[in-house]
Amino acid sequence: MQENIQVVAALYKFVSLPDVKEKQEPLLSYCQSQGIKGTILLAAEGINGTIAGSRQGVDSVLEFLRCDPRLADLEYKESYSETQPFERMKVRLKSEIVTMGLPEVDPNQRVGTYVSPEEWNDLICDPEVIVIDTRNDYEVSIGTFKNAQNPQTKSFREFPEYVNKNLDPNQHKKVALFCTGGIRCEKASSFMLGQGFAEVYHLKGGILQYLESVPAERSLWEGECFVFDERVAVRHGLELGSHELCFCCGHPISEEDKACPQYEEGISCPHCFDSVTEEKRVRQQEKWKQYQLTLHL
Repeated sequence: MQENIQVVAALYKFVSLPDVKEKQEPLLSYCQSQGIKGTILLAAEGINGTIAGSRQGVDSVLEFLRCDPRLADLEYKESYSETQPFERMKVRLKSEIVTMGLPEVDPNQRVGTYVSPEEWNDLICDPEVIVIDTRNDYEVSIGTFKNAQNPQTKSFREFPEYVNKNLDPNQHKKVALFCTGGIRCEKASSFMLGQGFAEVYHLKGGILQYLESVPAERSLWEGECFVFDERVAVRHGLELGSHELCFCCGHPISEEDKACPQYEEGISCPHCFDSVTEEKRVRQQEKWKQYQLTLHL
């Protein structure tokens, strides 16, 4: 591994943590002392975050977290970046580590059946199984599993409404859920079990684990996987993807998007072109100009 390469660790665990207020400041201070940047969310239902830094720094933070017996088996997904993908370190207290807006849904009480990446293909090829992407629409737009349903949600809060309007426990006997790293589909599985769905499965380790574990020639994944850092998207083997973020709306854009007449660097893309008024265009031009200046400071 290159000397200055940044280790990126995505972690989460649903576990009862009623003392999160007492954990916030010590965790933040320790991360900063190790030169780590990123975001960690703490809630009574568990921990969720992505951090990046040196090999030694990331390992030290993981060891620090695992000193708490409740987090002794904390798992994480590791990838790499040539530059630090985060600007600062934040440890935030939240009511949920992934927001569904239904406090009665508790993955610490029940979740669906975990399915390993190696077993995932067989499951989603079963004609009796309905496969659902629990991510947001802009994430699904750049890649998903073959034949997966897109709920077309703008936030995870909308997932329960999608289920209630489109799925029936009496008709959809087997459901397979997936997301980026596993956290959303785990909580979604808990919700669906509470709604009476008998067999709910979810991809252990999420798409990232699948892309790392399953060879491209055997893969049923199509496209790239959106990630919430400066890499924007990754491919099989967790290699850097081809997408960028629109400077105006933040939607992931491809090389094909950039070739469209609606794309104007720093101003608009095919996803936001219709909403960019002349007044907004002027503001965006100034923002883009200032951004370019900061890159050359």
